Amino acid sequence: MAWLYLIIAAIFEVGWAVCLKFTEGFTKLWPSLITVPCLIASFVFLSLSVKRVPIGTAYAVWTGLAIVGIVAIGIIFLHEPSSLSRIIFILLILTGVIGLRFLSPGSGL
Repeated sequence: MAWLYLIIAAIFEVGWAVCLKFTEGFTKLWPSLITVPCLIASFVFLSLSVKRVPIGTAYAVWTGLAIVGIVAIGIIFLHEPSSLSRIIFILLILTGVIGLRFLSPGSGL
């Protein structure tokens, strides 16, 4: 369950980071009203996950998944630049996240 909490935390992390772009310094009401609860939810689920997942692993996975998600949304929906080298490095981050998951204590491997 801790890993599920970690994935949910990363999803909320993506949510608040993407919405933050649209707050314009928290001067726009609706994006701000989405950003803050997503931020809180992200930390709540992260805190639930670290009951079982080592903090270093949890933090790396949380930020790594968020980075991958934010970059994907940026490329697909916000027309941010994509290049082969950028995609390769994002895949390297994802590879690291997957490796941490399967090499963590209690992963069964």
